[in-house]
Amino acid sequence: MKHFEQAKQATRNIISLNKETINLVLTDLATALVTNSDFILTENQKDLDRMPKTDPKYDRLALTTERISAIAEDVNSVVKLNNPLGSIINDRVLPNNLNIKKVRVPLGVVGVIYEARPNVTVDVFSLCFKTGNVAILKGGSDAEFSNLAIAKIIHEVLAKHQINQNVLTLLPADRSATEALLNAVGFVDVLIPRGSQSLINYVRQNSKIPVIETGAGIVHTFFDTSANLEKGQKIIENAKTRRVSVCNSLDCVLIHEERKADIPALLLPLAAKNVELFADEISYALLKDTYPTELLHQAMPEHFGTEFLSLKLAVKVVKNIDEALDHIANHSSKHSEAIISESAENIALFLNQVDAAAVYANASTAFTDGAQFGLGAEIGISTQKLHARGPMALEELTSYKWIVTGDGQIRS
Repeated sequence: MKHFEQAKQATRNIISLNKETINLVLTDLATALVTNSDFILTENQKDLDRMPKTDPKYDRLALTTERISAIAEDVNSVVKLNNPLGSIINDRVLPNNLNIKKVRVPLGVVGVIYEARPNVTVDVFSLCFKTGNVAILKGGSDAEFSNLAIAKIIHEVLAKHQINQNVLTLLPADRSATEALLNAVGFVDVLIPRGSQSLINYVRQNSKIPVIETGAGIVHTFFDTSANLEKGQKIIENAKTRRVSVCNSLDCVLIHEERKADIPALLLPLAAKNVELFADEISYALLKDTYPTELLHQAMPEHFGTEFLSLKLAVKVVKNIDEALDHIANHSSKHSEAIISESAENIALFLNQVDAAAVYANASTAFTDGAQFGLGAEIGISTQKLHARGPMALEELTSYKWIVTGDGQIRS
């Protein structure tokens, strides 16, 4: 409980900081991360040594000099963005001459529960700090050493600037800390889980704190009858293989039956990346003579609607765009969905009817994550519909309050 009390008290400290100081701290943090790369990598290796390389979380956990530099660059990107705090959303004068303004303010104390992704420690802190929020982080035991190392660097930078170090709290990696955070009523304003569907479900079902879900990604791409084959090859290969362990990676390709003859060519680039295909009856028959036997399997019902987070992909032939839309509606996690098509009518239909946080036409779903929307770092990809949806960054970490200014008005 002491951690939560200190975090709540720190909200008054952080809200008093001016925007120039905030940016200076974040700039120094970006430099400190790169300067301390060797220390971070040494601690990260301790975590990696405890995890099998076959674990889908291994790639998310692994840090490299390049990844640390990219994390630092994300912090610098946050520095360059406009700070939404204090911005006026609405300003008007009522007939009684009361001036009413709707102004952006911090959420307060933001709790984040996450699994083996040490970059989240930096992303969450930088976004929360920029928006005047205090961050309480509960990382998984898989990334314990990595998170402790990064938190140490953040606290050193805060101390250098004589800022209350309780604006960032990293809770112990044990399960009891999770239970305490889920029940920190009166201390934590909002809770954001980042990780597997099981983690998200657990937090949603057990938290007494309001939850913003950053959901799992069960991602589809529909190859329409008018689709360009070369575009399709590049988009599907990129969406599936660029980084398989992230939530925006492709899980299922749907192919219009009028283009079934193109299936071998469409999916052949995946063979070079050792992607295992789980193909329905029609696509399996077309692939069995061209795709590597050891990488081709007949699909079972459970392969559709699965977030693989690995080099695995489901393949299904559909009769038309309506069947594709039905399949997506039944199996999507409402994260990211895409259509490859040259038909303006079908693209419009797809973009309008697919219920997802991000919907693409003729582009890879790999853009839904990793600061690709020009938002700086991201705190997660929200798949719900209240408060925030899609990539969550600075504006999504604010609420608002009404400021009412009068000159003696009273209500009759």
